[in-house]
Amino acid sequence: MEWHACLDEYEKLVIRMTTPRVVIDNAVCPTATLVKVDSARRDGILLDAVQVLTDLNLSIKKAYISSDGQWFMDVFHVTDLNGNKLTDESVISYIEQTSFPDRSHEFDGSTALELTGTDRVGLLSEVFAVLADLQCDVVDAKVWTHNGRIASLISVKDCNSGSPINDSQQIDRIESRLRNILRGDNDIHSAKTSVSLAITHTERRLHQMMFADRDYGRKPVLQCREDSPVVTVQNWAERGYSVMNVQCKDRAKLLFDVVCTLTDMQYVVFHATINTAEDKAYMEFYVRHTDGTPISSEAERQRVVQCLRAAVERRASHGVRLELCTSDRQGLLANVTRTFRENGLNVTRAEISTTNDIARNVFYVTDAIGNVADPKIIETVREKIGLGELKVKELPLIYHEREEKAVGVGGAVYSLGSLVRKNLYNLGLLIKSYS
Repeated sequence: MEWHACLDEYEKLVIRMTTPRVVIDNAVCPTATLVKVDSARRDGILLDAVQVLTDLNLSIKKAYISSDGQWFMDVFHVTDLNGNKLTDESVISYIEQTSFPDRSHEFDGSTALELTGTDRVGLLSEVFAVLADLQCDVVDAKVWTHNGRIASLISVKDCNSGSPINDSQQIDRIESRLRNILRGDNDIHSAKTSVSLAITHTERRLHQMMFADRDYGRKPVLQCREDSPVVTVQNWAERGYSVMNVQCKDRAKLLFDVVCTLTDMQYVVFHATINTAEDKAYMEFYVRHTDGTPISSEAERQRVVQCLRAAVERRASHGVRLELCTSDRQGLLANVTRTFRENGLNVTRAEISTTNDIARNVFYVTDAIGNVADPKIIETVREKIGLGELKVKELPLIYHEREEKAVGVGGAVYSLGSLVRKNLYNLGLLIKSYS
């Protein structure tokens, strides 16, 4: 009996150590809710924690991350999208009880299509037209574009049966026709289409698809903007870390995008400090490879800089945000995107969803060369699609261009670095200057 009792206590200890402990604190900070996470360190635990908060549409204003040794300790300062502290008890309870489950999931009752290729005006219109012609009903879709490339995950069902498309010949026809469209006249080798039965988190998969497509190394189609991310990477040889600094415009899901990219590039974050000030974000990461080594070459350093810039830029919203809310019907997306194309509008990002036969779609559109679309053209498109169905939505405040330029960015980054160094100093890791 005593032996079994010892085993029971041991199992309880193992469960307690391997299950993250989450504490919500609404009292300490007057402007944000603190989410404290600690557990035994394992691969991907930081990404899991950030993903849970991101999927709840929470904004991470600050974060302090430490996972040296075998223990993981994080503090996130979060608000809702309106900048308020968390008050919804169901959301608070969900966060407290989450155990960060596996990130992969199967599509429920649909077939998932993965597409990558060269972006061009009207491409999305052609894709949705082909799917409509092949009797495919689009249930959900996410489309990203970056540096002249496009990546999309599209979830479809058979229009007639409402069931997933399992017929291998039909799948072959869908893949073949979509591949021909994606290839166009000059993308014979890099255009790809495939069917996925189970994927990682949808937005993580989009990052993986664009990374595999090497969008980060391609020449930007749009001219360099003043708010383009600034990324620096240096080694701190004495402690064996690579130190990565990212300065950019703040936006929703920013930290997820950066951590996701670092994780998929096989880097482990040991320490980090994230801070936001007005519409700016400052992030500093102390990382190593999964094998425990820092960055070892100039070529690798340059690649990391490119990939982190791409991680920030892929989801950045360029153009006018249009929201479509209407009853779902066959060929809806093909008709809407054809109207965009006929009026010279290019879709830079899209989120498609269908719930209870209601289509709720978001499109970001520019003119054909990436400039702000003419308001008159936008109104013409709305009149053709339906003024009550297609509406122009203002971008969140953090997307608006500030009239005055930010002052003292370098100083802010220096302060952030100093803060991390102070935190590590308190942990007994005295930092000397490095280059």
